[in-house]
Amino acid sequence: MRVLVVEDEPILADAIAEWLRRETFAVDVVLDGGAALERLAVNDYDVLVLDRDIPVVHGDDVCRAVVESGADTRVLMLTAASAVRDR
Repeated sequence: MRVLVVEDEPILADAIAEWLRRETFAVDVVLDGGAALERLAVNDYDVLVLDRDIPVVHGDDVCRAVVESGADTRVLMLTAASAVRDR
């Protein structure tokens, strides 16, 4: 299974990727939404682990692009938002 981790905190991104790799997933990591869209344009991912509040292109817009593309990629959105309406 191929996973793209999109997280702007490098330590957290590395921790998520390391855990997934120990579980035998193939993992790529990017630190912003623009880089995520570039990777998604050239690679097929089974799962996208996506931070919502990322630089360059917001996580909501990355998620929207995945859905609109018709890809079979499943999205797991992460957020530190405290307000329910933001989640």
